Amino acid sequence: MLIFHDPECTTYTPSSGPEQPARTIKSVERLKARHPGWEWRLPVPVDDAVLRLAHTEGHLERLAQPVDFDEDTPYIAGILDHARRSVWGAIAAADAARVERRPAFSLMRPPGHHATRHEAMGFCYLNQVAIAALYLRRQGVGRVAVWDFDAHHGNGTEAILNNKDGIIFVSVHQSPGYPGTGTEDFDNCRNYTIAPRTTRDDHMRLLELSWQHVLAYQPEVVLVSAGFDAYVRDPITAMSLEAEDFAQLGRWIGEAPFPCAAVLEGGYSEDLPLLIDSFLTAWDGRVSVG
Repeated sequence: MLIFHDPECTTYTPSSGPEQPARTIKSVERLKARHPGWEWRLPVPVDDAVLRLAHTEGHLERLAQPVDFDEDTPYIAGILDHARRSVWGAIAAADAARVERRPAFSLMRPPGHHATRHEAMGFCYLNQVAIAALYLRRQGVGRVAVWDFDAHHGNGTEAILNNKDGIIFVSVHQSPGYPGTGTEDFDNCRNYTIAPRTTRDDHMRLLELSWQHVLAYQPEVVLVSAGFDAYVRDPITAMSLEAEDFAQLGRWIGEAPFPCAAVLEGGYSEDLPLLIDSFLTAWDGRVSVG
């Protein structure tokens, strides 16, 4: 397993809310202690032109202005730099999958899948998975799939990738729930909605159906928006998955006949390090121990 991580992503702290540095700090500590053989790399800077594949110039300028976007997405000094590094991690993971054909995970913050072309929202400032998908297409990859199993709909990813040739977006998310989108299918975007407090078995059946949709597309590369807030004890959702269920998602990815890369999105339980470990260990081909 190859993990891209920059400790700088832990150096900013919103004044409130669940998207805090401990999410990555504690996850890094656990993974390094339990998997000494895994390879860690620092994401390499990428030219800012790649940001404009998904975002407007006005949005990039707005990120530098000391004005909050919303209650969940405040202005933080240097947030454009932090979001930029998260994009670098996603692109590095995508390149590792494409070129080295290695399983790769970007363990960075802030998350990104709610960010639209011109708006930051839901803890997200730049949409790293959408940028990575468009980057892969620019690199000559003919068919890219984005699979989003975060508990919240990746509205920004959908809005950016809608109608883009050679890309599909497949999302499984709680509905009703934030941000209130993702209730219909259109163009190259497929949404699978899960009612609050749906049983684990029913949720997993829908996740498997969504994964079969990805497989049927026969992508050359899959990018995964790996959010862990569908966990039964997550504080901001009403879902039912356990650590073993995230391990099953990892097994599916590990068995795929094409290269895959994943980026961290949501997940706000204190058990996040365990959930990430379960997912990555199964993806890497070994059974995680609780």
